[in-house]
Amino acid sequence: MVETATTAGDFIATAKAIEREVGNVIVGQRAVVRGILTGILAGGHVLLEGVPGLGKTMLVRTLAEVLDLQFSRVQFTPDLMPSDITGTTVIGDDERGAKVFRFHPGPIFANLVLADEINRATPKTQSALLEAMQERHVTVGKTTHALPEPFFVMATQNPIEMEGTYPLPEAQLDRFFYKLNVSYPSAAELVEIAGRTTTGRPPVAKGVADGPAILAMIGLARELPIATPVLEYAARLVLNTHPDRQESPNITRRFARFGASPRGMQSLVIAAKIRALLDGRYNVAFEDIREVTHPALRHRLVLNFDGEAEGITADQIIDEITKATPEN
Repeated sequence: MVETATTAGDFIATAKAIEREVGNVIVGQRAVVRGILTGILAGGHVLLEGVPGLGKTMLVRTLAEVLDLQFSRVQFTPDLMPSDITGTTVIGDDERGAKVFRFHPGPIFANLVLADEINRATPKTQSALLEAMQERHVTVGKTTHALPEPFFVMATQNPIEMEGTYPLPEAQLDRFFYKLNVSYPSAAELVEIAGRTTTGRPPVAKGVADGPAILAMIGLARELPIATPVLEYAARLVLNTHPDRQESPNITRRFARFGASPRGMQSLVIAAKIRALLDGRYNVAFEDIREVTHPALRHRLVLNFDGEAEGITADQIIDEITKATPEN
C-alpha cells in the first residue's frame, strides 16, 4: 500500500522518489521531468514540444508506471475523429433481446492520457479534448460522462514548421498548465542512452505513488500560503504580456498579439508553490514566480505578424518582461 502524503516532508520524499525512478529509465532531461511532475502535482495538463525521437512518449509512459495510474495513448493523425477519443454510443441488445443504446468509452477515460503528436490531427479533432481538459467530463449526445480522478493529459507536439502539422487553437493551448521544450541530449547522455537501451535488460521503473497519493499531494501544494506582494508581482508579470497596455514593455507592444489569460496567473502561483515545497520552503518567494514564468506563460503569449516575421520567440518576450517588472 502506497503511503499518502499528509505532510510537507512526505510531499518532498514522494516527489524525489518519483524523479529518481523516472531517472532510472530516462537519461537526462531533468528539467523536463521536474516540469512534468510540477504539472501533475498542480493537477494540470502538460504540453511537450520537440522533434521526434527524443523520448517524449517513453517519458510519459514511464511516469504512468511510477505513479501506478491507468495509462492510455492516442496517436493523433489527420484522419482521427473526435469519437475515436471520447467514445461513441452504439446500439446493442439487452438481456431480453431488446435494442438499447450503450456508451463505449474512448481512450480519454484513463488517469493519464498521452495525446501523441497532438498537432498532427485537425483542429476539429483537437477540440475533442477541450471539455475533458477543463471540465473533467465528456458529453456524448445528451449524456455527460465523468472522467476518472486524477485525470491528466500529457501531449507531445512536433515543432510547427515540420511537415504535416496543424497549429493548436489558442483555447486549447490555454488549457495546458505548462509547455515544456524537450532538447537534444548531450554527447555523454547519448552514450548513456545507448548503454541502457542496446542491452538485453532494459531499465524498469517501479511504482512509488498512486492516484490517492497524487490527489493528496495536489491538495497539500495548494494549501501553501503566498504573500500578497508576491501575488501582486505575479499579476504584474501576466498583465505585462498584454500588448494593449501602455505599461507593458516595448517588446510586448511591438510583437505580441495576445497575452496570458487568468489561467496563466493561476499556473504561475500554483507552480511557484510547488517549486517552493520541493525546495523545502513553506513560503513562496519572488524568485519562485520568476523561475516558472517560461513554462507557465510561453504557450499563452501569441505573436503577431511582425513578431513571427522577425523570428521573435515567446521566451524572448518573457525574458524582457521579467527584467522590466519590479517586485514592488
